[in-house]
Parts: sequence; C-alpha cells; structure tokens
Amino acid sequence: MNTDYINRIKFITLTAVFTALVFVFTAFVNLRLPIGQGGLIHLGNVPLFICAILLGRKSGAIAGGIGMALFDLVSGWTLWAPFTFVIVGTMGYVVGKIAENRKSISRYTAALIAALIIKVAGYYIAEWIIYKDAVAPLLSIPGNVIQVGTAAVMVLFTINPIEISLRKAGIRYV
Repeated sequence: MNTDYINRIKFITLTAVFTALVFVFTAFVNLRLPIGQGGLIHLGNVPLFICAILLGRKSGAIAGGIGMALFDLVSGWTLWAPFTFVIVGTMGYVVGKIAENRKSISRYTAALIAALIIKVAGYYIAEWIIYKDAVAPLLSIPGNVIQVGTAAVMVLFTINPIEISLRKAGIRYV
C-alpha cells in the first residue's frame, strides 16, 4: 500500500478520534458559570491541546473547531457555534504550529499561553458583537482564564509521559 494513503488514513482517523474527545470532554465534563452571560468551564481543551501538540496544527484546528462548535450546536448555544469554530479552531492551529517539530515543555507553555490569549480576546470580541456591549464581556474573562489555565496545567503535567509512552510503543506522531 502507498504510504501517503496510509498516512492520510491515520490523519483522518486520529483527527476524528480527537474531535470526538473534544466534544465529549466539553459536553460531559463541565460546570456552568453563574456570572456574566453564563458561560461554561469544561475540559474540552485538554484533548484539544494534546491533539495539537501530538498531531500538529491541522488536526488541532479541526478537532478543536469542529468538536466545540458541534457542542454549541447540540447544546442550544447555536449562536455561538460560528464564533467557537473560528476561535477554538485558531487555538488548535496556533498550539500545533508553535509545538510542531519543537518538542519541549517551554514550547508547549508558550503555545498554551498563546491559546489563552486567543480564547480571551476571541470570546471578548464575540460577546461584544453578540451583546453589543464592550463592558459585559469583561465578566467572562476569569472563566476563560480558569478554563484554559486548568487545561494547560493538566496537559503540561501529562504530555511528557504520553510522549514517552507513544515512543516506547513505536507510535509516530508529528
């Protein structure tokens, strides 16, 4: 069999698995916030960041954008889906881009800080557009920081053992 064909199948399969994980961790491991416009703290960013670090920018963008936008669509937050698709897809792309071919905790940390900035700025702008108010979105910033910060800590503590296990098992990734 052609190795390009096999690599494409692996890409599609792994990206689909991580897309599903992002959706499930967003939908079922979450806490609704009683402040601001509501909002949600969830662990969907954990599989998103792991995907982007291990598989790269394309998988990160697809898994994040589709996984979380799909959650918005099925949870009744339909208005948010296009914003989520762009914001979280961008987070996945940037984390993957920064981490690709530069495997180190310092690179991962920089990538996750970039994701935090994208999340805070992106959802601030989205809320400003939706609610036509520049002040109200400020109340969502702490929740976004907690959400991404929690995921970042979890990923930074687990990514090295994950990479070691994959290498020992002979599984190749980006």
